[in-house]
Amino acid sequence: MELKIPKLNEQNGIQVSEAVFGQSYNETLVHQLVTRYLAGARQGTKAQKTRSDVSGGGIKPWRQKGTGRARSGTTRSPLWRTGGATFAARPRNYDQKLNKKMFRVGVRSILSELLRQNRLIISAEVLADTPKTRALRAQLDAFDSKRTLIVVSQVDMNLALASRNIPYVEVVEAANLNPVLLVAADKVIVTPSALQQLEERLA
Repeated sequence: MELKIPKLNEQNGIQVSEAVFGQSYNETLVHQLVTRYLAGARQGTKAQKTRSDVSGGGIKPWRQKGTGRARSGTTRSPLWRTGGATFAARPRNYDQKLNKKMFRVGVRSILSELLRQNRLIISAEVLADTPKTRALRAQLDAFDSKRTLIVVSQVDMNLALASRNIPYVEVVEAANLNPVLLVAADKVIVTPSALQQLEERLA
């Protein structure tokens, strides 16, 4: 079985594979997929010093008894102004494991839901012949979208220059498409060549 999606401003349609665009929506898997990508984007390089990392403090500040003060063994205790942190942050890795099969099923689920909601458009007209922002904006206004994602097989210089000054417009190659970009977009515009790459990648 194959679905037909009409092209923008064209009478003929483009056939797409039901194996990719006929997936049922799995909200739990999509949430796990988006969470994994957002977690992987975290640097995790925050670091603080504990009492053992702070230099100095090797000598006992004063003798144990007889001074009238509280006993203390080092000036690098967290209780001191020059001391280390009590629960110091350490560099860590936020990556979460996700199988390739789960990734493919999750992305297919998102694309299928976009198709059912009429938020997925296949058109080659967004490929700019000139690096003029005004020309591209005029084409995108027809989609009535606040956040637009343009998926192409390969980003050319004209499209990159024409889209970089338009707010909430993202251009990405099909090989670098990720679920976070798909979920955040109101409308997703896919070129026919990018559609073929997606079907080969997700089949």
